[in-house]
Amino acid sequence: MDFSSIISNIIYLIPALLISLVLHEWAHGYTSYLLGDPNPKHDGRLSLNPLNHIDPVGALCLLVFHFGWAKPVVVNPRAYKNPKMGMALTALAGPLMNFIISFICICIMLLMIKFRVQVSPITSYLYTVTQYTAILSIGLGVFNLIPVPPLDGSKILFSFLPEEMYFHYMKYEKYGMLMLMVLIFTGFLSSGLSNINQDIYVAIYKFATMIIGI
Repeated sequence: MDFSSIISNIIYLIPALLISLVLHEWAHGYTSYLLGDPNPKHDGRLSLNPLNHIDPVGALCLLVFHFGWAKPVVVNPRAYKNPKMGMALTALAGPLMNFIISFICICIMLLMIKFRVQVSPITSYLYTVTQYTAILSIGLGVFNLIPVPPLDGSKILFSFLPEEMYFHYMKYEKYGMLMLMVLIFTGFLSSGLSNINQDIYVAIYKFATMIIGI
């Protein structure tokens, strides 16, 4: 890709990145807050301000590899009535939000097609941004469902373990991140996740097509 193509992609990717990451983390924080945990509110994680949520390395990985992460929301599972179930729901909220974002974006794209929105620089930009957002959101949601600490999938999976074993495994989150970094930068995850992302995109697109009536 030449320099102009890279700049063009960044213009579309930046808003898609902000939407995908910020709403993912906001969903974690808000769910935890609803379950009785005051930490997300105290830490400013109920805000939609990107500066409160973006992790530079995770954002760069999302731009380059189409999967990444943001600053983790610090939660207190002990504040939940059922700590393991509350942690699982809080963890699931982020990826679920990403799939909802993707569905909404695809619906917007289909509505623009259905009602034959006049092509202009603005509408073309909006269409492309929604497409990028749909793709990035799926990538972020799928990546975070990998059951390796500290990703959301591990918190969901570990919620089925006995409580003592659950909190024991959660102590090793930092080692899981090191392993993930190796897998990302060696490209080991790319092909498998790309296929899953594509399948989910197609499934959401077909469902949205049925809803919109195209």
